[in-house]
Amino acid sequence: MGKIISIANQKGGVGKTTTAINLAAAIAILDKKVLLVDSDPQANTTAGVGIDENEVKYSLYDCLVEPELIHKAIVPTDVPNLDLLPSNIDLVGAEIELVSKSKREYAMKKALKKVKSQYDYILIDCLPSLGLITINALTASNSVIIPVQCEIFSLAGLGKLKKTIAGIKNQFNNKLEIEGILLTMYDKRLRMAKIVVEQINAIVSDHIFDTIIHRNSKIGEAPSVGKPIIMYDVTSKGAKNFLSLATEFLKYNDDKIEIEA
Repeated sequence: MGKIISIANQKGGVGKTTTAINLAAAIAILDKKVLLVDSDPQANTTAGVGIDENEVKYSLYDCLVEPELIHKAIVPTDVPNLDLLPSNIDLVGAEIELVSKSKREYAMKKALKKVKSQYDYILIDCLPSLGLITINALTASNSVIIPVQCEIFSLAGLGKLKKTIAGIKNQFNNKLEIEGILLTMYDKRLRMAKIVVEQINAIVSDHIFDTIIHRNSKIGEAPSVGKPIIMYDVTSKGAKNFLSLATEFLKYNDDKIEIEA
């Protein structure tokens, strides 16, 4: 299949990296071949699956400059069926390297095309800013998952992001669609969180995932040991949330889930 999905929101702190790592791992656990792409120079996604950015020989940066290097850049993770295209601080210079190139918005698409057929799904963790790297990610993608934090200011940010996606679709990728809106950091003790969920369901016409990602301490602990939540504590609320999301995601894509007897 090789469907490419960006995890994107121009607002920071909404759980993009957490979603990218844990959704990718959960889909992989459900026996799908997944490539996780870290497009942030801070390399939090890379560290979050246990890869030391200082030991990365080739990164996304190298692939944007020389697409042929993607075969050397991709590394396996400890999660079965999950590979990583890592990042490191070198990615900061990618926009400078690309700015003088023709069709610079298509560099990531060109690189991923070389390995697309090897995976069922490719998930890209995007930066919160709309720079050339994020434009590359959205141009390469079939769809976008938008994590939205369950707090009141998220509604304004969601409107801005949808305009950005429409702009990318108009200029660079007419097939780009919104895969779905994912509600994150939900705290059932807070009345405001419940109000935001009700408002989003009432005013947003796009697909909203039934699964809501709750606040969970284990989700916050897992990156410190370089593991997705499903590998850190499979019994936790966070692991159950992301397994539910992965199952819903696969059903939404009409994909069959193979469960061993």
